[in-house]
Amino acid sequence: MSEDKPTFRYKLTLEFFGTGLVGWQSQDNGKSVQGILADAAKKFCHHDVKFHGAGRTDAGVHAIGMVCHVDLPEEYPAYKVMDALNYHLKSDPVSVLSSEQVSPEFEARFSALKRYYRYHIINRRAPLTFQADRAWHVKFPLDAELMHEAAQILVGHHDFTTFRSVECQAKSPLKTLDQLDVHRDGENIYVDTSARSFLHHQVRSMVGSLYYVGRGKWTIDDLQKSLDACDRRRLAHNAPPEGLYFMGVDY
Repeated sequence: MSEDKPTFRYKLTLEFFGTGLVGWQSQDNGKSVQGILADAAKKFCHHDVKFHGAGRTDAGVHAIGMVCHVDLPEEYPAYKVMDALNYHLKSDPVSVLSSEQVSPEFEARFSALKRYYRYHIINRRAPLTFQADRAWHVKFPLDAELMHEAAQILVGHHDFTTFRSVECQAKSPLKTLDQLDVHRDGENIYVDTSARSFLHHQVRSMVGSLYYVGRGKWTIDDLQKSLDACDRRRLAHNAPPEGLYFMGVDY
């Protein structure tokens, strides 16, 4: 699109199934959510446009309420943007749940006040069928109450270097975690967390360490020492991507 022509900004809420995708960001090694959306948009607006997400999910991570924005060369009713994209997304694991026209000042990433993630563990001996690739299957018994107690150590303002990927591009490892709750519902264990922003792999790294506590391989004190070490080598475990869901954003 020419920079001289006016554009019209739309805020979209998405859900997607991340298995088989390389993540949110367009890459050369496979299909991405960002690339799938751009291909769909070009089919109805006939221009190359870029979708900007509230977060960059990794390969295999899912979303229930990802938010993004896009600038289109023409003005459309918001519902038509949603319907047109969904029409061209029929063969892809991405769906536009809602669309609204917003001011040019809105930024899906930088306007966000809080982001929410959920990690889903299925704790049973039997293999997964319907939930395969949609949860982390842990066949060993986990103490969810102890995991929740330990999780409170990580709530608040900390240096999360231990829980940060070596490839993380954030300028600082300091983050403020507003919530980290663990609860069991039958064989399902849910880890819910929220913060203004997260480091690369932070949620999966925290869940992996809580898994160690839940199995009895770590004490709560071991988790505290891991946090205090500010050393990635002191991480217990990085949970797999298939259990992680981007749940929503506050603006």
